Amino acid sequence: MKQKILNGLSILFGLLLINGGLDKFLHYMPVPEGLPEGLIKDTEALMEIGWLMPLVGLAEVVGGILILFSKTRALGALIVFPVMVGVLLVHIFVAPAGLPIAIVIWAILGWIIYENWHKYLPIIK
Repeated sequence: MKQKILNGLSILFGLLLINGGLDKFLHYMPVPEGLPEGLIKDTEALMEIGWLMPLVGLAEVVGGILILFSKTRALGALIVFPVMVGVLLVHIFVAPAGLPIAIVIWAILGWIIYENWHKYLPIIK
């Protein structure tokens, strides 16, 4: 049962990442109204670096696809980990209204990492 729940959450998490990554290329999601000024400034600054947002989008798409499948989930978690650190820091320091959602997403990522810990041990050794 635990594995089925993790698989379901991983699929949702992977689809969320794929959607967010594709939006960085295709810009199909509308920008919400009333975003904090700091968040708008930070996003504009990141977009000034022409290659950064496509790189983040690529990491989200590739990591999201890998997270969909249990065999490649550990690698997908490693790929999206830096992006998720950025998401968490943005919601702690710039847009705290989204922090509860970020914490839930981090809990899913933490569970994925915990369940695949044995796959990371050879990297550490």
